[in-house]
Amino acid sequence: MKYRISAPQIKSCTITLPTSKSISNRLLLLNVLCNSSRLPDNLSDSDDTAVMLKGLNSDLRHVDVGAAGTSMRFMTAYLAITEGRHEITGSERMKQRPIKLLVDALRTLGAEIEYLENDGFPPLGINGKTLQGGRISLPGNVSSQYISALMMVAPTMKNGLEIQLEGKIISRPYIDMTAGIMSEFGVRPVWKDNCIVIPQGNYVHRHTSVEADWSAASYWYSVAALAPGKRFRLLGLNAESLQGDSAVVGIAARLGVETTFVDNGVEIEKTKPSASSIVYDFNSQPDLTQTFVTLCCVLNIPFRFTGVESLKIKETDRISALICEMRKLGYDVATNNVDCIEWNGRTVGRESQTPLIATYKDHRMAMAFAPAAIACGSIGIDDPAVVSKSYPAFWDDLKKAGFVVETA
Repeated sequence: MKYRISAPQIKSCTITLPTSKSISNRLLLLNVLCNSSRLPDNLSDSDDTAVMLKGLNSDLRHVDVGAAGTSMRFMTAYLAITEGRHEITGSERMKQRPIKLLVDALRTLGAEIEYLENDGFPPLGINGKTLQGGRISLPGNVSSQYISALMMVAPTMKNGLEIQLEGKIISRPYIDMTAGIMSEFGVRPVWKDNCIVIPQGNYVHRHTSVEADWSAASYWYSVAALAPGKRFRLLGLNAESLQGDSAVVGIAARLGVETTFVDNGVEIEKTKPSASSIVYDFNSQPDLTQTFVTLCCVLNIPFRFTGVESLKIKETDRISALICEMRKLGYDVATNNVDCIEWNGRTVGRESQTPLIATYKDHRMAMAFAPAAIACGSIGIDDPAVVSKSYPAFWDDLKKAGFVVETA
């Protein structure tokens, strides 16, 4: 299926955002680890959370996480400490996403894990048991999901766990999110320089509610930046959030978008001119990169974004995908093939009147590009159903703001 997106008349509206899948998936795992059957309120209705919930409620002998990277990492750690023989697999893309560092770390701690197809990649065979724990060392620039997975199962290990992170630490807010949620459940990780110390202990169930997703909010900041004078109320967001992507407030302010915190959310509106150019390190908020690459280009704002090295191992190689799809809109975006994506203002010929944006089975490609229809007149989105991974109601919500979403 393909959608044609246009925005003939944007209007102010109120949006109920999806709740955070990052928080939901962490809460689900801790819920199981403290033997509680009572689920958190406001769980995310995303595909990723549905996969996590299904996996934890299965007999655990054969777990298929589909395209859910968080579930693959969290469930691998959980199965490693759970008695019995387990197999975990996923989509074809998941079988291309590396998991060696997590497997090696778990093996160092006593886990029995084998690769069922290709070394370093899912699917995995796991003989679950109680692990010894102890001390391990990991590069700080690995996926925060590896580190969070180890942290959450660490209290079950006989000796607890110390994780020494070497070098530059990426996506630290996600690690801090994990530590904060663990603390709410009675086990408090402690940072000692670049070492995370997690004691052996027992989680204590705490009934909680999931807040709205700041990553999802970022697409509405794009809409606001492209529609001066229109006000959008986004429900469910907290000023004191554990989510690193709440940094969207400050980044968008450089594009003239003002944020006002109100009861149960925020109101956003473009009230000032945008900066003439932007330099920003997305090390702590990599999931916002696609939003701001697309937005800055269509606003004609040159940029240099660093700290994006983790984007190559997401749902797709997001750096390559961005460069390819932005060229369809007429923007010549470049990369150093390591940790930077930038645009110096250079344009090329636009592919067509309504360029068709490939999504690469990546929800964030679809949602980051959709607001660009305001500036471009219309764009096509291939495989629009991919948004169900994190924001199933995205297209319906766009319609509330005056977008026209048609099957092409």
